[in-house]
Amino acid sequence: MPIVVDIDVMLARRKMSVGTLAERVGITPANLAVLKNGRAKAVRFTTLEALCEALECQPGDLLRWEPDGTPAP
Repeated sequence: MPIVVDIDVMLARRKMSVGTLAERVGITPANLAVLKNGRAKAVRFTTLEALCEALECQPGDLLRWEPDGTPAP
């Protein structure tokens, strides 16, 4: 999929665990893992907003487009 999810990058920058983020966002750790691992087909704007609020970032810090699906070097 050409959309790459960088939640793990922001978690590392914020020194936050998946469990803590899931609690702050109000979703299960399993659903957060689906987002984090790029297996989600969609994300609600309310969830994206909550992620950005909890991680103090912009949507572009969490999502990026890779035309061929491979990460940039």
